[in-house]
Amino acid sequence: MFALDHLLSVAQFFLYLAGELIILFVGITFFVGLMLEFIPQKKIKQLLARGWKGMGNIIGAGFGAMTPFCSCSTIPVLAGLLESGVPFGISMSFLIASPLLNPVIIGLFFTLLGLKTTIVYILIPFPAAVIIGILLEKLGYARYLKSVSIIGGKSDDSHASLSPNATFIAKALPRIRGAGSAAFTFFRQVFPHLLVGAGIGAIVYGFVPQELIVKSAGPDNPLAIPVAAVIGVPMYIRAATMLPISAVLLQKGMGIGAVMALIIGGAGASIPEITLLAAIFKKRLLAAFVVTVFGVAIFAGYLFSVLKVMEI
Repeated sequence: MFALDHLLSVAQFFLYLAGELIILFVGITFFVGLMLEFIPQKKIKQLLARGWKGMGNIIGAGFGAMTPFCSCSTIPVLAGLLESGVPFGISMSFLIASPLLNPVIIGLFFTLLGLKTTIVYILIPFPAAVIIGILLEKLGYARYLKSVSIIGGKSDDSHASLSPNATFIAKALPRIRGAGSAAFTFFRQVFPHLLVGAGIGAIVYGFVPQELIVKSAGPDNPLAIPVAAVIGVPMYIRAATMLPISAVLLQKGMGIGAVMALIIGGAGASIPEITLLAAIFKKRLLAAFVVTVFGVAIFAGYLFSVLKVMEI
């Protein structure tokens, strides 16, 4: 009877977590898709290509933070930015910010880990993306880019056939449909990963002893943070998979610093992303990118640990 009640409790946790993530994911993706429908990519690229010192990197990181891209989408966009003349450093700020700060991962962070954790989290990768982009530019790492070429891509003129005298509703409906279609397509791609994340989270919640997690990755183990940053790389599939697991690990006693290192290391330098980047980065630039991501992950991990101890 106890075993049956325990299984029902785990199943209930899975359904609650999966349902919450589905609603949140679809809502955020539709909203961001709608926003991007009204902001032509051509204007964004022109703005980034101006290459203002410092400010351009802030805009590049901000562009990365507002786009709900996975690594499979981020890399083609990065290549498109480089090919269209956006400076290397600004493009790198976009690359670093996109998987770590996009609306989907921030929305999931807020729902699963709370407002305070989300705010502190945002304040780490964003300035890191800006500073790293500037440093890589100044150190001349642009010379380690391979030749970039993009074929095809979405045109900004997709709504150009509308009459200039069309009503606001007539102009808005195609964009709403486009945002809805993009949200549904993105959700369909992510849905299996979301279920996997919720499922693994439910299994950890129900069957992994809390004492084991505290002993191996608790706040009293200083090596848990760098180890978690490395483990996050093969473990990461999508934010929809990683964050539910991380939230449960945190509930089970894993240190907040190790959880942050796990998320940043995995999201920032996932295996699919590194594989795709190898097509446009030479080995030295690829290595520099990986090292900087791990550096940010470990720094964030220890900073979160200190803030936790200080109760800030």
